[in-house]
Amino acid sequence: MSRAKALDWPALMRAGMVGLRLTPEQFWRLTPAELRLMLNLDPQAEPMDRARLTRLMEAFPDPVTDLNKGT
Repeated sequence: MSRAKALDWPALMRAGMVGLRLTPEQFWRLTPAELRLMLNLDPQAEPMDRARLTRLMEAFPDPVTDLNKGT
């Protein structure tokens, strides 16, 4: 059985909070997979450009809420 490689948290924190300008709260809410995607560390991943973001938004739309409901 192979042992999982430890994450270099100081380097990831620098990349996320300095490089990506994430707040600490935003950084700690990410999964390692999300952080890898944002840092473009996965050579197989398609870049997150406007076209890809549009396709993702169409595939996974945010629910519409009535902000005036209950007032």
